[in-house]
Amino acid sequence: MKEEIKKWFEKAEEDFDTAEYNLKGKKLEVCAFFLQQSAEKALKSLYIKKFSKLFKTHDLILLSKKVGAPGKIIEYCKELSPAYQYTRYPDLPVAKDLEKMIGKFLNNTREILKWVKEKI
Repeated sequence: MKEEIKKWFEKAEEDFDTAEYNLKGKKLEVCAFFLQQSAEKALKSLYIKKFSKLFKTHDLILLSKKVGAPGKIIEYCKELSPAYQYTRYPDLPVAKDLEKMIGKFLNNTREILKWVKEKI
């Protein structure tokens, strides 16, 4: 089980690096998507540690609550969760101020990863 937890968390870190790479290339939607994916995979690694199984969802809020995240982390997840939808579905409007939001998403995801790493 420890190996599976490690794989999920390492993939979360890799997605974070991918997000930063895309930010440098001004690919903001892709950056936002990988930040959401990074947070999701990190939270899933902690879920696996706590419950010895994978919980299949893209809902960061639900995942963060199930793993007992503090309010601050849940708030970060609330802000980051929509990034999955508007980057995956072209018929949904993209946040108009995505460029301004990206910095906050980056910091929030970094904090989520830090919190999860302390717990696993």
